[in-house]
Amino acid sequence: MASLVQPTGPAHTRVLSIGAARGDRDVPNADVIEPIDSSDEWIRQRTGIVQRRYAGRDQGAVDLAVEAAEEAIARSGLDRSEIDGVIISTISNVAVTPSMASLAAYRLGLTPAAAFDISAACAGYVYGVAQADALVRSGTCKNVLVIGAEKLSELIDPTDRSISFLLADGAGAVVVGPSDHTGIGPTVWGSDGEKWDTIRMTSTFDAYRSNPGEVPWPTLRQDGQTVFRWAVWEMKKVAQRTLEVSGVEPGDLAAFIPHQANMRIVDEFAKQLKLPESVVIARDIETQGNTSAASIPLAAHALLEEHPELSGGLALTIGFGAGLVYGAQIIELP
Repeated sequence: MASLVQPTGPAHTRVLSIGAARGDRDVPNADVIEPIDSSDEWIRQRTGIVQRRYAGRDQGAVDLAVEAAEEAIARSGLDRSEIDGVIISTISNVAVTPSMASLAAYRLGLTPAAAFDISAACAGYVYGVAQADALVRSGTCKNVLVIGAEKLSELIDPTDRSISFLLADGAGAVVVGPSDHTGIGPTVWGSDGEKWDTIRMTSTFDAYRSNPGEVPWPTLRQDGQTVFRWAVWEMKKVAQRTLEVSGVEPGDLAAFIPHQANMRIVDEFAKQLKLPESVVIARDIETQGNTSAASIPLAAHALLEEHPELSGGLALTIGFGAGLVYGAQIIELP
């Protein structure tokens, strides 16, 4: 019997580059408060959001994905033929199948790269980087494009006070490739399905189809207080464990880039982790809003634009959301 050959890849990987695409339209709190009978002050106090970005009617999540990827590819210095894997993390694909990744790969000129979507909501980008790291180190892929892309403005009920005013549109992309040193640390990830329905759709598509005129189009909802407590207390433990397994102290970090779920969660995180003042904390939720799988790469992109001196430093990234799912890793910033 012939022996199977198992490919091997480089010992280490890193994030080579990053790109971003934000919705075309600035949407201040004043534009969303009337349907939820609220105020600009209420939204700022609860979430820290001053405005969010929405994509235009003719701009889909895949368009945002392609735009962000173009910047990441250009900055990577790679020829497109060297990118042989495309992963898109999204909950915004307009179809159950085919994948958004296969269309994006074609539009980016990356055919015949392997392409697939993953659904891990706000942890999706971290999940994608974990898979890209494994694919490159195993020798399965040479370089992998990872994209978080969302058009959440199409999944909200403007009258909903639980989550509608939080959500926004955008995409962030990175290229993961070989490195001569460890640029992506171990991933700490998991799920808690007991809280599966704390961030949810209002109904299933089957219920919508079976009860025409009675069941409205499914939109997103959340149990805010439950999610807040879980995010602050349980995700603090995940972040601490990520530091431990990576052999990194809080003072070794250049940046902390959590999922931009809520400014109160971000601030409480920093307090619980006892981060020193030298650590720069991403807080672009103030102007970008919550973009789920796109949140972390968008926040990283904005941070590097504002603080280019952080390039090459270590950043703790952590995503958490619907499922409930979570993931964290420490990366070397491109």
